[in-house]
Amino acid sequence: MRLTTLAAALTLTTALGASLGTALLPGTAAAQAPAAAPQGTPQGPVTLLTYSGIFRDNYLDTVVNPFAQRTGIAVQYGDAGLGGSAQFLGTLRAQKADPQVDVVIMDATTAAAACAEGLVEKLTPEDVPELAQLDEQARSSGAGCGPAVTYDHLSLVYDTEKVKPAPTRWADFAKPEFAGKLSFSTLPNIQALALIGALANHATGDWRKIDSAIPTLKAIAPNVQTFEPSPDGGAMVLSGQVEMGTLWNARAQYYHDQSKGRLGVIIPEEGTAFQINTINIVANAPHRAAAIAFVRNALSAGPQVAFTDRMFYGPTNVEAQRTAKAIDRTALDPKYRSRVAPIDWLEAVRLRDRWNQVWRREVMTAANR
Repeated sequence: MRLTTLAAALTLTTALGASLGTALLPGTAAAQAPAAAPQGTPQGPVTLLTYSGIFRDNYLDTVVNPFAQRTGIAVQYGDAGLGGSAQFLGTLRAQKADPQVDVVIMDATTAAAACAEGLVEKLTPEDVPELAQLDEQARSSGAGCGPAVTYDHLSLVYDTEKVKPAPTRWADFAKPEFAGKLSFSTLPNIQALALIGALANHATGDWRKIDSAIPTLKAIAPNVQTFEPSPDGGAMVLSGQVEMGTLWNARAQYYHDQSKGRLGVIIPEEGTAFQINTINIVANAPHRAAAIAFVRNALSAGPQVAFTDRMFYGPTNVEAQRTAKAIDRTALDPKYRSRVAPIDWLEAVRLRDRWNQVWRREVMTAANR
């Protein structure tokens, strides 16, 4: 795999200092600097495999660069052409005999497979004391290996210039004035799993009961212009292709700010569900000690506050949840927590095939009427 070293971005320069000043906001991350790297930590480089695009760019500014400045440990990204968790898992499998990656950030369901196959380590509080600072869901999300490092959640996005009054419910998708004006992800996409679970949880208190979500989905389906948003629902709204859609909150909030509020973002009354990213140390990582230092940094309150305030991913560190200024733009805000369906993603993956059959039989046929 080709490795692109971010040497220029990770040297101790004046530009880095400026980036650090942006990332560590007064009263938040700067007030809670993470613990120093362990004495004698090898200087890496740590090779990090994670998402590309705006995630990588902002993670670099708020987490990676400050870590490199403070510790002197260089960080390089795995091939930026790799797009998502399934590809990351494939890379780990291909490199099992000779790992070229130290740390991987990937969604919880894929990380569980990596954990079960022995591709990533089981972390202990002795290695990573910051585990004790995480909320219970974060600690349990890694199936015994790496814990959750960020929470995202499913949001409803809409064109504030065209959709008036603003929507409040997923059921608003079914209104006749939105015929042909919706984008929607279909199964097996995880956005569709999250929506089904949220609707079922709202209807019955049990996110597993897909049958209770079907009536709402069948009512919405005829209004959908595309079940395969490309590049995503927010971009389609802003391009004028559709008026409403679904999108993960972090990206939606980023688009909201970039569009100066044209993209509206809400957590509907029927609820939402978390999408969970875990951080893992690769089994037999070539620079394990440096990787441990990086993971400890990523899980500590300061970097998590900085990334939340920049990109609106919910932090998993309890202290960061209390201090991040942007927490009210995530589902971790106390006023929204009751709307979060308690989906067990490992169980949801096991249910996905049956859900997919019901979806195709009930929802997709309704769309074609």
